[in-house]
Amino acid sequence: MATREVMSADDVRRAITRIGHEIVERNHGTEHVMIVGLQRGGVWIARHLAAAMARIEPATTVAVGSLDVSMYRDDVGLRPIVPGAVTDLPDTVDGYDVVLVDDVLFTGRTVRAALDAIGDHGRPRSVQLAVIVDRGHRELPIRPDYVGKNLPTSRREDVRVTSEGVTLS
Repeated sequence: MATREVMSADDVRRAITRIGHEIVERNHGTEHVMIVGLQRGGVWIARHLAAAMARIEPATTVAVGSLDVSMYRDDVGLRPIVPGAVTDLPDTVDGYDVVLVDDVLFTGRTVRAALDAIGDHGRPRSVQLAVIVDRGHRELPIRPDYVGKNLPTSRREDVRVTSEGVTLS
């Protein structure tokens, strides 16, 4: 199957900026918002998203961190555990509006694992989900709050998100 570009680098940048505006608007600023990228694909997006939000609301600092959910997955026996990296949160999540960030939303299992993992770090005021690509095929009742692009795919297609764009193969 041939690889085709579905979003350019500029499209990804614009989607991140738009999502940043949506998060700031929904949460009435950034004071109680923590952006948490899911290892591995969501971490770079979380950093870019936090930078975009800092440009929107320069008077406040956006808390940003990363979360490794590999030990929380429900499919540990079905596939090898590959830890992305160490969880690195700037603070306890107590009282924050936590925005989980991932590159692609597919079955929802990674997000379910992230909800379990984030609960081990405190009790957030709310948990929201931002993704660059929502490709459907949910196995769990998970719905993103912020989406860069809805991209219908078959189950066997592969979606790659980088700062250089989004490809489908």
